[in-house]
Amino acid sequence: MKFTIYQESRIGTRQINQDRVAYCYSRDALLLVIADGMGGHAHGEMAAQIATNHITTLFQREARPHLPDPMFFLSVAIEGAHSEICAESERQGLPENPRTTCVVCVVQNGVAYWAHVGDSRLYLVRDGKILSQTRDHSLVQTLVDSGSLTMEQARRHPSRNRIFSCLGGQQEPQIDFSRKTPLVDGDILILCTDGVWGPLEDDLCPQIAYTNVLNSVPRLLNEAEQRAGKSSDNLSIIAINWEEDEEGELICYSDMPTMPMDVYTMPPQGGQQNANASLSDNEIEEAIEEIRNSIKQNLPIRN
Repeated sequence: MKFTIYQESRIGTRQINQDRVAYCYSRDALLLVIADGMGGHAHGEMAAQIATNHITTLFQREARPHLPDPMFFLSVAIEGAHSEICAESERQGLPENPRTTCVVCVVQNGVAYWAHVGDSRLYLVRDGKILSQTRDHSLVQTLVDSGSLTMEQARRHPSRNRIFSCLGGQQEPQIDFSRKTPLVDGDILILCTDGVWGPLEDDLCPQIAYTNVLNSVPRLLNEAEQRAGKSSDNLSIIAINWEEDEEGELICYSDMPTMPMDVYTMPPQGGQQNANASLSDNEIEEAIEEIRNSIKQNLPIRN
């Protein structure tokens, strides 16, 4: 397994960063996770943190060194993250559940598997073209699919940020799963929030194709942030270049020091908690630490 990986999260022009992005890997399996806490609901950053914590913790326990069933793992991990968000909301006595989008990808034995909830996206780029991408769980995507809107109209639609599936909502999330997708040398996998793909849309692929993600992703984020201007949302991305590895060795090139089975979760960058929120920054951090401990203690036992 040989890959180059880059991740970054920026606050944009918002007061806080509600995005979370993480990855971890064993000798035989790689996990990528991105979550975008929903700003229209209180404590979206908490929901995103719970989701990434739960999913990466489960992966670390199950990938020893590979997952018995990657698709089953995706289902259990995402459903478990939803349940954990709802349970934590009840423990905290919050008037409304915090909510988040989520995209999770597993690469194992040269095959990619992914699942998503909401409008954060995954792209698979091959030979300079988008081979596959997730479809948003959003009102405008439904209207586009039905022929009621064109893609150009959808980009300007006033309800373009309304989504109908998320983690933490009152209803069980709709989870869409990919097919088993074998990767080939040179493939690029991109997971990103709408703060990245929204301003770029059709220009996302040319920005990253044929180049190393360590060089191209920062430029892509700069372009998205510049185009969004004063309305820039949080921007988060994790991307990998996949390479054929005939030796079967684990080789990872990254923008940061890495160790097998470690987890890298991008923290919020700057900004203060909304003054109208019912929890302070310290209270949220304490809650997140309790969540980490609770997740480790309450994960289902593997047979």
